Amino acid sequence: MLDGASSRVVALCIDANDPLRLARFWAAALRWDIDDETLDEVGLVPTDQTRFGIVFLPVPEKKSGQNRLHLDLTTTSIEDQNETVAALIELGARHVDIGQSPDESHVVLADPEGNEFCILAPYNNFLAGCERLGSINCDGTQQVGYFWSEALGWPLVWDQDEETAIRAPDGTGPLITWSGPPLMPKTGRNRLHLDIIPSGHGDQQAEVDRLLSLGAARIDMGQGDVDRVAMADPDGNEFCLLHPG
Repeated sequence: MLDGASSRVVALCIDANDPLRLARFWAAALRWDIDDETLDEVGLVPTDQTRFGIVFLPVPEKKSGQNRLHLDLTTTSIEDQNETVAALIELGARHVDIGQSPDESHVVLADPEGNEFCILAPYNNFLAGCERLGSINCDGTQQVGYFWSEALGWPLVWDQDEETAIRAPDGTGPLITWSGPPLMPKTGRNRLHLDIIPSGHGDQQAEVDRLLSLGAARIDMGQGDVDRVAMADPDGNEFCLLHPG
């Protein structure tokens, strides 16, 4: 049961070899705006009802293997879907095969650094009512869907056949979904992770303790002596709990 205590999502963080280039690509893909640009990161701010931004963080490591998390983008018509695919390929995306069948209605692409994402057909009923960013689609167990529902205070909007999905309580913004087993093997740190923060004026340590009680674990992401706590959810996927100050 959701007990009222929760964290909120601050940002989806994406590791990048060239943060500015990747930020420009995703600004075009999502129709969002580029916000902050520093030596350390480049941020995007939503132009829709999404409650969090996207931050691109510089890393030297190249992507290897398929990501456990990817974005699903919605379209309003077949023409919009086709034009979106063509425009993003022009900006550096490419078609990729992740095992989808030839008759799938969605188009699977990879961004300029190889991060997979899907351009959905307009008649995708599961994400009906979502804006351009339809979902953060995760490879994950039913247990981890329950964990994130409790962690964020977002209700389950889907829970069938070990697949789960949650959405903000007011029904706006993207879904976060988990596709159920079997899970892809995890090799190294995920290139996509969530930054969250205690809701309201919540205490960071109290929230760490609550998340640990829900099944999270403390980990070392090389964050050093900073005001964030690196953690992993029950499936081993990294996230950071920021200090509310």
